[in-house]
Amino acid sequence: MLKALGRVCAHHPVRVILVWLVVTAGSFALAFGAFGEGLFDRLATEQPEVPGSESAAANARINAADDSPTSVRLALTGLDLTDQAQMVDVGTVMVAVRDDLTAIDGVATVRDPFAFPAGPADPAAAPLLSTDADGFLVLVELEDGLTEGDETTARVAVEQRLGEVATDLDVTGVRGHVSSDALLAASIIDQVETDLTKGEAITLPLSLLVMVLVFGGFLSASMPIIGAIASIGSGMAMMYGASYLMNLDSYVVNVLTVIGLALSIDYGLLVVSRFREELKREVANTRPRAGKGRTDPAVLRASVETLHTAGRTVLFSAITIALSISGLLFINSSLLKAIASAGVAIVLLAVLSAITLVPASLALIGRRLLRPTVFRKLPLIGAHASALGDVSPDDGVFSRLARGVHRHPWLVLLPVLALLLFLASPLLSINLRSNTLEYVPDGTEQQAYMNVVDEKFPALQYPDIYIVADASAADATAWAAEIATMDHVERVNPVTELGEYQLISMRLDIDSSAPAAIDVVRELRDLEPGFENWVGGAGADLIDFTGALADGLPLAAGLVVISVFSLLFLMTGSVIVPLKALIINLLSLAASLGITVYVFQEGHLTGVLDFTPPGGMEVIVVALGFAFGFGLAMDYEVFLLSRIKEFWDKTGDNDYAVEHGLQKSGRIITSAALVMLLVFAGFVSGKLIVVKEIGFALAMTVLVDATLVRMLLVPSTMTILGTMNWWAPKWLKPIYYRFGITH
Repeated sequence: MLKALGRVCAHHPVRVILVWLVVTAGSFALAFGAFGEGLFDRLATEQPEVPGSESAAANARINAADDSPTSVRLALTGLDLTDQAQMVDVGTVMVAVRDDLTAIDGVATVRDPFAFPAGPADPAAAPLLSTDADGFLVLVELEDGLTEGDETTARVAVEQRLGEVATDLDVTGVRGHVSSDALLAASIIDQVETDLTKGEAITLPLSLLVMVLVFGGFLSASMPIIGAIASIGSGMAMMYGASYLMNLDSYVVNVLTVIGLALSIDYGLLVVSRFREELKREVANTRPRAGKGRTDPAVLRASVETLHTAGRTVLFSAITIALSISGLLFINSSLLKAIASAGVAIVLLAVLSAITLVPASLALIGRRLLRPTVFRKLPLIGAHASALGDVSPDDGVFSRLARGVHRHPWLVLLPVLALLLFLASPLLSINLRSNTLEYVPDGTEQQAYMNVVDEKFPALQYPDIYIVADASAADATAWAAEIATMDHVERVNPVTELGEYQLISMRLDIDSSAPAAIDVVRELRDLEPGFENWVGGAGADLIDFTGALADGLPLAAGLVVISVFSLLFLMTGSVIVPLKALIINLLSLAASLGITVYVFQEGHLTGVLDFTPPGGMEVIVVALGFAFGFGLAMDYEVFLLSRIKEFWDKTGDNDYAVEHGLQKSGRIITSAALVMLLVFAGFVSGKLIVVKEIGFALAMTVLVDATLVRMLLVPSTMTILGTMNWWAPKWLKPIYYRFGITH
């Protein structure tokens, strides 16, 4: 099949490229809203939820009974509420502000302390006043039953008018912060789009530069970038379509885009490298092409052989990564199922561009890829191109490294294992978190509003824990009084009616995701007040989400391990190599996540990476880090093993196969790893903490895997095991001979 695809790409390169050009252009237009609503308009900012869990039940009852209208809020600070003269002036300004706001179509009510009969001194105005008497709140509610368009128009007009109040007051030092649910969501989604644009602006030029160094020319270097751009566009269009079938959280676009971008360049790099290698060999043995309009036989054979070898490798790698990601489908989480479904599609799009668009582009350029370029003549670039060049000599740095490992395998193996275990050790003290409000970027107006509310306006603080109680108001109030005496409960708000239920909400004197806060949630769930109740909030969501991970992990991990083991067996004919690969990759992944915990949870490199330590790791980062990281680690395992297996099949000499397999794949693995590091680093530069953590975790996965694991750990273990690497039970041999993936 791949040989046939190679012939199609070689015979009809223009048609293949035109199809991709139309698909890519249409995809970008669709994703960015050229035909109406775009991808970023359809993103959500929701707390990860587990269907059927207690926190989901609490949220469902709140949402079903919540008939409160849309509101817009203004928090003003920098005033002196004890200064009577200033208050008179402020009251006069607020009369005009209220008149302007109530005149806006769709506004139902406007509340501020100066609207009460006795002004700020009125007891009913107390919830609207700051705790240190330096500011107040303005709350604007819109009418019920407005159409979506009318509500948006009214909300925007209110936000604009409230944004002018601080200027109207004309008091030195006064600050005003406007917020609404829409503005909070927009702050996250806008940052997603900004980070995505910034990440690609950093990544693509630097990746192109690296590949110019690798290939010594612009034409070869541009091929993987072309494939990456096509897969990004088609991937965004796919996510746009998926948003009509499932909720896509805001950061999912960035996570999946960075995965698709990295894999597209990775696969493209391997395909281009193998094509140049095959083309050089074919040109040396083929007469110059005869006649125009005919496919160059050297290019045709190079294209066919490239897809037969490298094409199969990247396809095998993509299937392995897709299987790793698909493990998330077995976790009881709508968010993880959505990410898994979209992630598998992104991986398949990346490999599709690598085995169709890239080969077609290479076939169109043909022998021009082999011509000396001006870059080769430049002293610095030419020297690096020779060192990193994609077509490796039979003997070089990597084969010498392998021979050194052969001489002292235990002296290499034991220190590397010890180092990986040390790097993984921070996982022992990991503190998981889950709070969507923490995604609001630092330095934004919405973050400033949240900080002011948390510090000065208790009435508008988001509760750390809330309980939906199927009880009378009197019973719920009595229970709330008992809850107020619990450790770490700072304040229990007055019980409010929630349809047929009662709502009890509270604030803690500690972080809502801290271990002690989680203990408070567990204690509340263990209480028996005599009526049914459901505990929700950030801590409750975290408990239910981690519980879903623990419940689904055995099945998910088991299926992934069995699937990957089976594929590696079909590739190598061995049961030892797959087993060893799985163990090594899990150890490598643990080390990478350990480094991530050390940096983000413990607050190291804050200046370099520009983040505020969150005090823990987002639980979604750990889940995605394991799924995507395991797939990326297997990616390089496949690249390396495919070349080692080639030489093992030819010679039957294990050490020779390891040396030459590492030599032939070492350069391309190093180059691909460098490009992947740049891709992930580009997204680490963004502000959204969850994307920053995932990008860093995957960057560490690539770094650890392409250095300690592929260059040292794999050669040392294969040396120690020798021919035992290729052992399999006799009853499995016929299966390999019948279905094995061989070169």
